[in-house]
Amino acid sequence: MKLLAISPHLDDAAFSAGGLLASRVDKGWSVTIVTCFTGNVGHPTGFALACQLDKGLGIGVDYMALRRAEDQMACDALGARAIHLPFLEAPHRGYTSAKMLFAERLPNDRIVDDVAAALAGLLATERPALVLGPLCLGNHVDHHIVLDAIRRSCAADSVLLWEDWPYADREERVAAKPAVIEHLTHKTRARRIAACAAYGSQLGFQFGGVEAMTRRTERIAEERFYPLDPLDVV
Repeated sequence: MKLLAISPHLDDAAFSAGGLLASRVDKGWSVTIVTCFTGNVGHPTGFALACQLDKGLGIGVDYMALRRAEDQMACDALGARAIHLPFLEAPHRGYTSAKMLFAERLPNDRIVDDVAAALAGLLATERPALVLGPLCLGNHVDHHIVLDAIRRSCAADSVLLWEDWPYADREERVAAKPAVIEHLTHKTRARRIAACAAYGSQLGFQFGGVEAMTRRTERIAEERFYPLDPLDVV
């Protein structure tokens, strides 16, 4: 059995669904995390550069190469395979502020067409029994693009959507009924924590450090997953 987790960024799948991914690996599934927005820009400027500098990383650091290496370590902790697609994150596509990342998609941003085509090719090759993707809690534009691409390329009955974490800590509960609830065990929670800890460049910005991330994750009893349709998020 194959599972394909379609992650917008290099951390979303592990942050949001690490327990289920670890559990499926332990049950003998072949698990692959496909991250869509991992492409490099040689010399970032403006808001794109600020997104690197605010993580405490200097201008000379190859930010996406560092993040891809972190993702490989996270996948190793889960027992998953990593695939990195070359599309550019929103700050490199004309989104010039944090506010814009959580607002309407730019009219000239047609990256969803390319993402959907890439996912269709992967699905034809991999033929997974289950596809995971983002529910889009938090309303990040890149998450919505990935969800739209999943809608275009996947059969609805093969898709489950995770509650995007850490946004899920700050959002209201989803009004729809979960299709799957993954109850975390001591072992799968530890694997999720180990995978999340691999993203060292993000932990200070997102959580305040690895210890704070660990404390928050230890409070999580379950991961909830929802069908692709119908969706009703409050």
